[in-house]
Amino acid sequence: MNFEEEVKRRRTFAIVSHPDAGKTTLTEKLLLFGGAIHVAGAVKSNKIKKTATSDFMEIERQRGISVSTSVMEFEYNGFKVNILDTPGHQDFAEDTYRTLTAVDSVIIVIDHAKGVEAQTRKLMEVCRMRKTPVIIFINKLDRPGNDPFDLLDEIESELHIKVCPLSWPISQGPTFKGVYNLFEKKLFLFSGDNKQTVADDIVEIADLNSPELDENIKPYTQKFLEEIEIVQEVYPDFDINTYLSGEVAPVFFGSALNNFGVKELLDCFVQIAPYPRPTVTDARTISPFEQKFSGFVFKIFANMDPNHRNRIAFLKICSGRFERNVPYFHVGKGKSLRFSSPNAFLADKKSIVEIAYPGDIIGLPDSGNFKIGDTLTEGEILNFKGIPNFSPELFRYIENADPLKYKQLAKGIEQLTDEGVAQLFVQKSNGRKIIGTVGALQFDVIQYRLEHEYGAKCKYEPITLHKACWIETSNKAQLDDFRIRKYNNLALDKQGREVFLADSPYSLQMAIEKFTDIKFHFTSEF
Repeated sequence: MNFEEEVKRRRTFAIVSHPDAGKTTLTEKLLLFGGAIHVAGAVKSNKIKKTATSDFMEIERQRGISVSTSVMEFEYNGFKVNILDTPGHQDFAEDTYRTLTAVDSVIIVIDHAKGVEAQTRKLMEVCRMRKTPVIIFINKLDRPGNDPFDLLDEIESELHIKVCPLSWPISQGPTFKGVYNLFEKKLFLFSGDNKQTVADDIVEIADLNSPELDENIKPYTQKFLEEIEIVQEVYPDFDINTYLSGEVAPVFFGSALNNFGVKELLDCFVQIAPYPRPTVTDARTISPFEQKFSGFVFKIFANMDPNHRNRIAFLKICSGRFERNVPYFHVGKGKSLRFSSPNAFLADKKSIVEIAYPGDIIGLPDSGNFKIGDTLTEGEILNFKGIPNFSPELFRYIENADPLKYKQLAKGIEQLTDEGVAQLFVQKSNGRKIIGTVGALQFDVIQYRLEHEYGAKCKYEPITLHKACWIETSNKAQLDDFRIRKYNNLALDKQGREVFLADSPYSLQMAIEKFTDIKFHFTSEF
């Protein structure tokens, strides 16, 4: 297979949703249909002892939520599929937003009983900003919920995107019979009892006028045929170009837990989803079909294997081939690095990869060389755009709770904040360390991981702060005046850049009005 064919068979996408919509369960079933796993795990279940493949961290297993993006890959029908399962909880939104910079398309999961929720709207905004194509999977049809037509209206009005149903449910809740695949004009009726493996007993009906239809879905035949007629009249025929431009979202219905509608979603997805797209840098736009290698780090994971204290930098390949043991240029450090054991992933299960292509996500063992946003090339100086740190909204002093474990704590804080889920600031006035996050749950995760992965205990102390802003100016006199007046509110971030820690909205507003030549940035990318 030549280089261009390898690129065109890649499908790299993220699965996103509001918490509890069934995102991780859907990921499990896609892995199941892709043959990557043979028994699907559960996110929360007393009966099913296997946990979800993508929720491999101990704290994820305990709480039944995803707290970090997982990367999984598998082959399906000649396509190479790369899935990024993201956290749904808003406290981990920054990880999700950053992950969206590394994907070419997105599947949004919506709970059909709850409809469009707050986090769904925010995620859709990020996709719209990046013009990322979106497919919507309406989940949990095996439970009572909203009328499908009402849901489609809600999606159009709340997410500001036109929809095009490509599958349609037959009834819902306890009487849910299956889905009609409008994309392939086939009806699939499911009766498998084992929710964790692929059901073999699937009834396939290609002709809706067939008497076999009435035999299988009675007494819902008439209602179903009327609904299909309305769908075909009201909604436009599927046009792949409007989907790829982000104007229209194809919609699928199903139940990830029961395997309903998942295979139809996957079969259609690999056909219509985009292969790797061009990537914007500060120098130029890079085509995935360029022969020279380039890629960027969008995530760092500390302690993926607690036994080895290893850090993994997740690299999205944007162009060319990545080859094992070949030296590549680290733009930020200005030096060449060689990687003897780059990894491919199935969540925390790793395998050595010899060669990788645009669209692939690989893990590079890291001893502290990388930070989020770093670029690797074959020598060209360029930096990829759109991978910022956001201004934290919650802050606490972090203190050592065990004086004998000072080194372990320092290393743990250093590595966990490198992941980008929390930020570390050191106050200039007293040298105290401040952790800033976008969500309160992050503090619990840091405390838990410090203790269980690094053997260090920390305690938090409250601090009243409103926002952290990166400052920039060419007016030295004004900057010196600002430093004197705001000395107690200044800190340094991990890159040594000055940050203004505003203690209230009023003090931030007054600083902006008084120091007119100073720019206050709410993301680290400026």
